[in-house]
Amino acid sequence: MSTLTSTGNTPAATSTDTRRGLRLRGTTWVVWRQHRATHWTLLAAAAVCAAFCFYQRQEAITYLEGYGYPHLKDGWADGFPRALLDQTRSLLGLLPIVIGVFVGAPLLAGDLESGAAKLVSTQSISRVRWLTTKLVVTALVVVASTTVLSVAFTWWWSPVKSSNIIAPWYDSSTFDNTGPVPVALTLLTVFAGVAIGMLLRRTLLSMVVTLGFAVVVQVMWSKVRTSLGNVVTVTTHNGVGDGAWPRLPENANVLDQSYLTAPGDLIGWGTCASDTEKATEACLAKHQVVGWSIDYLPISQMSSMQWLGASVLLALTAGITAFIVLWGRKRLV
Repeated sequence: MSTLTSTGNTPAATSTDTRRGLRLRGTTWVVWRQHRATHWTLLAAAAVCAAFCFYQRQEAITYLEGYGYPHLKDGWADGFPRALLDQTRSLLGLLPIVIGVFVGAPLLAGDLESGAAKLVSTQSISRVRWLTTKLVVTALVVVASTTVLSVAFTWWWSPVKSSNIIAPWYDSSTFDNTGPVPVALTLLTVFAGVAIGMLLRRTLLSMVVTLGFAVVVQVMWSKVRTSLGNVVTVTTHNGVGDGAWPRLPENANVLDQSYLTAPGDLIGWGTCASDTEKATEACLAKHQVVGWSIDYLPISQMSSMQWLGASVLLALTAGITAFIVLWGRKRLV
């Protein structure tokens, strides 16, 4: 009898232990339960958006196959359904701001404003553990959702990435929504929002300040984006008339164009702009213009530029994270 009882209970006990082992426990469970509505909303929205991108990818491929994809014929871009692609990449470009405001800013500000942080400080758990658990759980959710969105949008955009007419790679709403950039940008705004909320201790005020900070980050990022690449310069000595423009790689991002003179100097291409062709030719002759000098970034540098930029953004995020932990360890409540 005792043998049968022991044998019958062992699998049940093992099964129970297994189920318990798969569940969140302790501080992680508390943090997840506290923010589960926000986290599930973010994950669900990412899944829906990714499914939409996958569907639109198939629609785009169906259209492009009518023009011989992957070797596209002339005129394929005229009827390409670009409106949805443009609208989607514009909306995705707002995600770092939206997530930073609605996920990052309230993360600690809400607890500090409601007094929940004081309650935590009276428990056996340390402040550092409580802080790091909140940051890690939130970071995992943000990374998972933004990675899914980045992969999905990149897959949708990839068939037309060689075009400089439809969603060129150097456009901010394309560059910032593919590769590691959206993940790094979102993490930066989220953790900055957490730090702002920790300092201001008011949820609404923290959200407003985080909004301003996120907008400033976007503006500054747009100014340094092109500096992440190695500028390529090509010059010609065939004049500046028809057919003299240098051959550039497809979808090259032209940063600057100048006239090249015989002594090797550069002058602005608008220097000889005139209403009459005769006046223009006289100006070109006067300055001894012999060709063009073009500075550009090729699409082949896109990946390296993105990873370099992402590493800078992640380094800033790491610094903010260290500040949150160090400040919160002694001054959180």
